[in-house]
Amino acid sequence: MSSKLTLIECPRDAMQGFPEWIPTETKIAYLNLLLEIGFDTLDFGSYVSPKAIPQMKDTQEVLEQLRINSSTRLLAIVANERGVETAVQQAAIHYLGYPFSISETFQQRNTNRSIADSVPLVEAMLEQCAKYGKEAVIYLSMGFGNPYNDPWNPEIVSEWAYTLIEKGVHILSIADTTGIAKPETILRVVSPLILNFPGTEIGVHLHSQPSHRLDKINAAYEAGCRRFDSAILGVGGCPMAEDKLTGNMDTGELIAFLEQKGVTLNLDKEKWLEATMMAQHIFNGAH
Repeated sequence: MSSKLTLIECPRDAMQGFPEWIPTETKIAYLNLLLEIGFDTLDFGSYVSPKAIPQMKDTQEVLEQLRINSSTRLLAIVANERGVETAVQQAAIHYLGYPFSISETFQQRNTNRSIADSVPLVEAMLEQCAKYGKEAVIYLSMGFGNPYNDPWNPEIVSEWAYTLIEKGVHILSIADTTGIAKPETILRVVSPLILNFPGTEIGVHLHSQPSHRLDKINAAYEAGCRRFDSAILGVGGCPMAEDKLTGNMDTGELIAFLEQKGVTLNLDKEKWLEATMMAQHIFNGAH
């Protein structure tokens, strides 16, 4: 288990399914404010089909206006070869994230390709990341259950984790894509991964209704997880998973939880409060 705690703020996940167009200038201002807070990583945008995720069609334009600093690294989501090729050539981007689903149904639904076709894409992505000095983050989508009746159990999660780690993946984030994970499931999935793959950074990307957030965070923390994705106000979710967005972990609740555990967070609280107020304005009660 790593003693280092890593916080990933996910405005991309908050914005991607928002029904009203968020002006590019607003995204730039919000992301630049988030960059001042001191998160380890900012999941800022995605290089995916604008037809599939129209809210992210201005990712490159947004990137070019961000005030990059040394404390927060940028992560961009990719879903195909073209996205990988574009993202690796951006000097400001450090991480490329790919949603690798252990559900065949959701892999097709989310990236328009099969699990079998995703494996060589991950391999090519790892090669490109090595060539350009980037790091790959692989999200194991549907990592805590499957609403599509595809096979699922913790052993399947571990098997895919082993396969991907053998191919050179160093960061895995287990995703509760539709928010169905229960605390006991999180423990059953995350604990053995951390035990069996000590050289791999294992994180969680949990979606949840507000009433269940803290129970899920606590389960992941007790399982040994020290890498957490969240979004201010808990806004967002995966628009490819269902019609109604489930919601993310709330950054404010996560911060409060970690501080209660005695974790020291080097965050600018004034900037965080400012960002929270701006998020309330942007999302207008969407959380």
